[in-house]
Amino acid sequence: MHNKPENNTKWQGKSKGTVLGYRIFVFLMKHLGIRAAYSLLVFVAFYYFLTQWRSNAYMYYYFKERLGYSAVKSVISLYRSYFTFGQTIIDKIAILSGLEDKFTYEFDGVEYLQELLKNRQGGVLISAHIGNFEIAEPFFRKIDLNFQISTVTADLEHSVIKEYIESISKHKPSHQFIFIKEDMSHIFEINESLSNNKIICFTGDRFVEGMRALKASLLGAESTFPAGPFLLASRLRVPVLFVYVMKEKHLHYHLYARVAKVKERNAQALLEAYTENMEQMLQKYPLQWFNYFNFWDEQ
Repeated sequence: MHNKPENNTKWQGKSKGTVLGYRIFVFLMKHLGIRAAYSLLVFVAFYYFLTQWRSNAYMYYYFKERLGYSAVKSVISLYRSYFTFGQTIIDKIAILSGLEDKFTYEFDGVEYLQELLKNRQGGVLISAHIGNFEIAEPFFRKIDLNFQISTVTADLEHSVIKEYIESISKHKPSHQFIFIKEDMSHIFEINESLSNNKIICFTGDRFVEGMRALKASLLGAESTFPAGPFLLASRLRVPVLFVYVMKEKHLHYHLYARVAKVKERNAQALLEAYTENMEQMLQKYPLQWFNYFNFWDEQ
Protein backbone atom coordinates (compact mmCIF):
# COMPACT_ATOMS: atom_id res chain seq x y z
CA MET A 1 0.00 0.00 0.00
CA HIS A 2 2.48 2.59 1.10
CA ASN A 3 6.13 3.30 1.70
CA LYS A 4 7.27 0.27 3.61
CA PRO A 5 9.19 0.84 6.84
CA GLU A 6 12.88 0.26 6.29
CA ASN A 7 14.26 -3.20 6.97
CA ASN A 8 17.95 -2.21 7.13
CA THR A 9 20.31 -1.59 10.00
CA LYS A 10 20.95 1.94 8.70
CA TRP A 11 18.70 4.10 6.61
CA GLN A 12 19.57 3.66 2.95
CA GLY A 13 17.70 6.66 1.55
CA LYS A 14 14.88 4.64 -0.01
CA SER A 15 11.53 3.21 0.99
CA LYS A 16 9.53 0.44 -0.63
CA GLY A 17 5.97 0.23 -1.89
CA THR A 18 3.79 -0.52 -4.90
CA VAL A 19 1.62 1.63 -7.11
CA LEU A 20 -1.12 -1.04 -6.93
CA GLY A 21 -1.40 -0.53 -3.19
CA TYR A 22 -1.80 3.20 -3.68
CA ARG A 23 -4.45 2.67 -6.36
CA ILE A 24 -6.51 0.44 -4.07
CA PHE A 25 -6.55 3.00 -1.30
CA VAL A 26 -7.33 5.87 -3.67
CA PHE A 27 -10.30 3.87 -5.00
CA LEU A 28 -11.60 3.26 -1.46
CA MET A 29 -11.21 6.91 -0.48
CA LYS A 30 -13.02 8.26 -3.53
CA HIS A 31 -15.90 5.77 -3.47
CA LEU A 32 -16.32 4.85 0.21
CA GLY A 33 -14.52 7.60 2.08
CA ILE A 34 -11.27 8.07 3.95
CA ARG A 35 -12.42 6.07 6.96
CA ALA A 36 -13.10 3.08 4.70
CA ALA A 37 -9.44 3.22 3.68
CA TYR A 38 -8.52 3.36 7.37
CA SER A 39 -10.55 0.16 7.89
CA LEU A 40 -8.50 -1.75 5.33
CA LEU A 41 -5.39 -0.31 6.91
CA VAL A 42 -6.16 -2.32 10.07
CA PHE A 43 -5.13 -5.47 8.20
CA VAL A 44 -2.21 -3.90 6.33
CA ALA A 45 -0.73 -2.60 9.58
CA PHE A 46 -1.18 -6.05 11.15
CA TYR A 47 0.72 -7.60 8.24
CA TYR A 48 3.68 -5.30 8.88
CA PHE A 49 3.39 -5.97 12.62
CA LEU A 50 3.72 -9.72 11.97
CA THR A 51 6.40 -9.69 9.28
CA GLN A 52 8.78 -6.76 9.80
CA TRP A 53 10.93 -8.28 12.52
CA ARG A 54 13.88 -5.95 12.14
CA SER A 55 11.93 -2.71 12.16
CA ASN A 56 9.78 -4.18 14.95
CA ALA A 57 12.91 -4.54 17.07
CA TYR A 58 13.93 -0.94 16.42
CA MET A 59 10.48 0.41 17.23
CA TYR A 60 10.16 -1.78 20.33
CA TYR A 61 13.46 -0.32 21.52
CA TYR A 62 12.09 3.19 20.94
CA PHE A 63 8.96 2.58 23.01
CA LYS A 64 10.57 0.42 25.72
CA GLU A 65 13.96 2.02 26.21
CA ARG A 66 13.59 5.60 25.03
CA LEU A 67 10.03 6.31 26.16
CA GLY A 68 10.09 3.94 29.15
CA TYR A 69 6.95 1.98 28.27
CA SER A 70 6.20 -1.45 29.73
CA ALA A 71 6.72 -4.50 27.51
CA VAL A 72 2.98 -4.89 26.88
CA LYS A 73 2.44 -1.21 26.14
CA SER A 74 5.47 -1.24 23.82
CA VAL A 75 4.06 -4.12 21.75
CA ILE A 76 0.63 -2.47 21.50
CA SER A 77 2.25 0.85 20.58
CA LEU A 78 4.30 -0.92 17.92
CA TYR A 79 1.16 -2.01 16.08
CA ARG A 80 -0.47 1.39 16.59
CA SER A 81 2.59 3.11 15.12
CA TYR A 82 2.26 1.13 11.88
CA PHE A 83 -1.42 2.00 11.75
CA THR A 84 -0.75 5.69 12.39
CA PHE A 85 1.98 5.75 9.75
CA GLY A 86 -0.45 4.27 7.23
CA GLN A 87 -3.04 6.89 8.14
CA THR A 88 -0.60 9.71 7.38
CA ILE A 89 0.12 8.19 3.96
CA ILE A 90 -3.60 7.85 3.23
CA ASP A 91 -4.18 11.43 4.36
CA LYS A 92 -1.43 12.71 2.08
CA ILE A 93 -2.92 10.91 -0.92
CA ALA A 94 -6.43 12.11 -0.01
CA ILE A 95 -5.34 15.74 0.18
CA LEU A 96 -3.37 15.57 -3.06
CA SER A 97 -6.25 13.87 -4.90
CA GLY A 98 -8.75 16.61 -4.10
CA LEU A 99 -10.18 15.65 -0.69
CA GLU A 100 -8.50 18.48 1.18
CA ASP A 101 -11.83 19.84 2.46
CA LYS A 102 -12.35 16.67 4.50
CA PHE A 103 -9.58 17.78 6.86
CA THR A 104 -9.30 20.54 9.44
CA TYR A 105 -6.13 22.45 10.23
CA GLU A 106 -4.78 24.21 13.31
CA PHE A 107 -1.89 26.68 13.37
CA ASP A 108 0.60 27.14 16.17
CA GLY A 109 3.38 29.63 15.54
CA VAL A 110 2.17 30.84 12.16
CA GLU A 111 3.29 34.35 13.05
CA TYR A 112 6.91 33.20 12.73
CA LEU A 113 6.28 32.06 9.16
CA GLN A 114 4.51 35.30 8.31
CA GLU A 115 7.44 37.27 9.69
CA LEU A 116 9.77 35.56 7.23
CA LEU A 117 7.76 37.04 4.38
CA LYS A 118 7.37 40.42 5.98
CA ASN A 119 11.13 40.82 6.41
CA ARG A 120 11.80 39.55 2.87
CA GLN A 121 14.97 37.75 3.83
CA GLY A 122 14.14 34.10 3.21
CA GLY A 123 14.48 31.46 5.88
CA VAL A 124 15.31 27.86 6.72
CA LEU A 125 12.78 25.28 7.90
CA ILE A 126 14.04 22.08 9.51
CA SER A 127 11.56 19.26 9.98
CA ALA A 128 11.78 15.53 10.70
CA HIS A 129 10.24 12.20 9.79
CA ILE A 130 7.62 12.58 12.46
CA GLY A 131 4.03 13.56 11.79
CA ASN A 132 3.17 14.40 8.19
CA PHE A 133 5.17 17.41 7.00
CA GLU A 134 4.53 16.44 3.38
CA ILE A 135 1.03 17.91 3.67
CA ALA A 136 2.27 21.28 4.93
CA GLU A 137 1.33 22.96 1.67
CA PRO A 138 -2.43 23.18 2.40
CA PHE A 139 -1.53 25.00 5.62
CA PHE A 140 0.50 27.55 3.71
CA ARG A 141 -2.26 28.11 1.16
CA LYS A 142 -4.87 28.65 3.87
CA ILE A 143 -2.85 31.40 5.52
CA ASP A 144 -1.91 33.00 2.20
CA LEU A 145 1.74 32.13 2.41
CA ASN A 146 2.12 31.95 -1.34
CA PHE A 147 5.87 31.67 -1.33
CA GLN A 148 7.81 28.86 -2.90
CA ILE A 149 9.46 26.30 -0.70
CA SER A 150 12.63 24.68 -1.96
CA THR A 151 13.07 21.26 -0.38
CA VAL A 152 16.62 19.93 -0.23
CA THR A 153 16.60 16.20 -0.95
CA ALA A 154 18.85 13.36 -2.09
CA ASP A 155 16.05 12.24 -4.46
CA LEU A 156 16.43 8.57 -3.59
CA GLU A 157 12.77 7.77 -3.14
CA HIS A 158 10.73 5.35 -5.28
CA SER A 159 10.19 7.25 -8.57
CA VAL A 160 7.27 5.13 -9.84
CA ILE A 161 5.23 5.93 -6.74
CA LYS A 162 6.21 9.61 -7.05
CA GLU A 163 4.94 9.66 -10.62
CA TYR A 164 1.61 8.11 -9.61
CA ILE A 165 1.09 10.58 -6.76
CA GLU A 166 1.85 13.48 -9.10
CA SER A 167 -0.63 12.09 -11.63
CA ILE A 168 -3.52 12.15 -9.12
CA SER A 169 -2.65 15.49 -7.56
CA LYS A 170 -5.24 18.24 -8.01
CA HIS A 171 -2.82 20.99 -7.04
CA LYS A 172 0.35 21.96 -8.78
CA PRO A 173 2.89 21.98 -5.93
CA SER A 174 4.31 25.36 -5.02
CA HIS A 175 7.51 23.81 -3.74
CA GLN A 176 10.61 23.03 -5.72
CA PHE A 177 13.32 20.47 -5.11
CA ILE A 178 17.02 21.12 -4.77
CA PHE A 179 18.87 17.87 -5.29
CA ILE A 180 22.04 17.19 -3.36
CA LYS A 181 24.95 16.74 -5.77
CA GLU A 182 28.43 15.39 -5.25
CA ASP A 183 30.00 18.51 -6.77
CA MET A 184 28.23 20.60 -4.11
CA SER A 185 26.55 22.77 -6.74
CA HIS A 186 23.33 22.55 -4.72
CA ILE A 187 24.87 25.14 -2.38
CA PHE A 188 24.59 27.74 -5.14
CA GLU A 189 20.93 26.80 -5.72
CA ILE A 190 20.22 27.22 -2.01
CA ASN A 191 21.84 30.66 -1.95
CA GLU A 192 19.93 31.70 -5.07
CA SER A 193 16.62 30.60 -3.54
CA LEU A 194 17.30 32.55 -0.36
CA SER A 195 18.27 35.65 -2.34
CA ASN A 196 14.83 35.42 -3.99
CA ASN A 197 13.09 35.44 -0.61
CA LYS A 198 12.29 31.72 -0.77
CA ILE A 199 12.18 29.24 2.07
CA ILE A 200 14.63 26.35 2.20
CA CYS A 201 13.37 23.17 3.85
CA PHE A 202 15.48 20.32 5.22
CA THR A 203 14.77 17.20 7.23
CA GLY A 204 17.42 16.77 9.88
CA ASP A 205 16.92 13.27 11.25
CA ARG A 206 18.18 10.77 8.65
CA PHE A 207 21.87 10.08 8.37
CA VAL A 208 23.15 8.06 5.40
CA GLU A 209 26.55 6.35 5.56
CA GLY A 210 29.17 8.55 3.92
CA MET A 211 27.56 11.83 4.95
CA ARG A 212 29.31 14.28 7.20
CA ALA A 213 27.82 13.67 10.64
CA LEU A 214 27.12 15.26 14.00
CA LYS A 215 26.27 13.54 17.30
CA ALA A 216 23.55 14.55 19.72
CA SER A 217 21.32 13.02 22.37
CA LEU A 218 17.66 12.34 21.64
CA LEU A 219 15.37 10.93 24.32
CA GLY A 220 18.37 10.17 26.50
CA ALA A 221 20.60 8.29 24.04
CA GLU A 222 23.15 9.44 21.50
CA SER A 223 22.43 9.29 17.79
CA THR A 224 24.06 10.33 14.52
CA PHE A 225 22.56 13.16 12.47
CA PRO A 226 23.40 14.56 9.03
CA ALA A 227 25.61 17.60 9.52
CA GLY A 228 24.58 19.33 6.30
CA PRO A 229 21.28 20.95 7.33
CA PHE A 230 22.73 22.32 10.55
CA LEU A 231 26.01 23.49 9.04
CA LEU A 232 24.19 25.35 6.27
CA ALA A 233 21.57 26.79 8.61
CA SER A 234 24.27 28.03 10.99
CA ARG A 235 26.18 29.79 8.20
CA LEU A 236 23.23 31.39 6.46
CA ARG A 237 22.21 34.64 8.11
CA VAL A 238 18.48 33.98 7.92
CA PRO A 239 15.94 32.85 10.53
CA VAL A 240 15.74 29.12 11.28
CA LEU A 241 12.43 27.51 12.24
CA PHE A 242 11.62 23.97 13.36
CA VAL A 243 8.35 22.98 11.70
CA TYR A 244 6.16 19.89 12.14
CA VAL A 245 2.71 18.88 10.95
CA MET A 246 1.24 16.41 13.44
CA LYS A 247 -1.83 14.24 12.99
CA GLU A 248 -4.61 14.44 15.56
CA LYS A 249 -8.05 12.83 15.84
CA HIS A 250 -10.92 13.15 13.37
CA LEU A 251 -8.95 14.11 10.25
CA HIS A 252 -7.41 17.06 12.07
CA TYR A 253 -3.83 18.30 11.67
CA HIS A 254 -1.78 20.66 13.81
CA LEU A 255 1.12 22.69 12.37
CA TYR A 256 3.82 23.75 14.80
CA ALA A 257 6.46 26.36 13.97
CA ARG A 258 9.13 27.27 16.51
CA VAL A 259 12.08 29.63 16.24
CA ALA A 260 15.44 27.95 16.79
CA LYS A 261 16.83 29.57 19.91
CA VAL A 262 20.57 29.13 20.43
CA LYS A 263 23.20 30.98 22.43
CA GLU A 264 25.77 30.56 19.66
CA ARG A 265 24.99 30.28 15.95
CA ASN A 266 26.82 27.04 15.18
CA ALA A 267 25.83 23.65 13.82
CA GLN A 268 26.07 21.73 17.11
CA ALA A 269 23.98 24.28 18.98
CA LEU A 270 21.32 24.22 16.26
CA LEU A 271 21.27 20.41 16.33
CA GLU A 272 20.82 20.35 20.09
CA ALA A 273 17.99 22.88 19.88
CA TYR A 274 16.44 20.69 17.16
CA THR A 275 16.62 17.49 19.20
CA GLU A 276 15.20 19.27 22.25
CA ASN A 277 12.29 20.54 20.15
CA MET A 278 11.73 17.12 18.58
CA GLU A 279 11.65 15.50 22.03
CA GLN A 280 8.76 17.80 22.96
CA MET A 281 6.86 16.68 19.86
CA LEU A 282 7.52 12.99 20.54
CA GLN A 283 6.41 13.22 24.14
CA LYS A 284 3.11 14.62 22.90
CA TYR A 285 2.81 12.40 19.78
CA PRO A 286 4.79 9.21 20.60
CA LEU A 287 3.14 7.12 17.85
CA GLN A 288 4.27 9.48 15.11
CA TRP A 289 7.94 8.51 15.11
CA PHE A 290 8.47 7.07 11.61
CA ASN A 291 12.17 6.20 11.53
CA TYR A 292 12.00 2.42 11.17
CA PHE A 293 15.72 1.68 11.47
CA ASN A 294 18.35 1.61 14.22
CA PHE A 295 18.31 5.30 14.85
CA TRP A 296 20.25 5.27 18.13
CA ASP A 297 23.93 4.35 18.24
CA GLU A 298 23.50 1.86 21.08
CA GLN A 299 20.86 -0.27 19.26
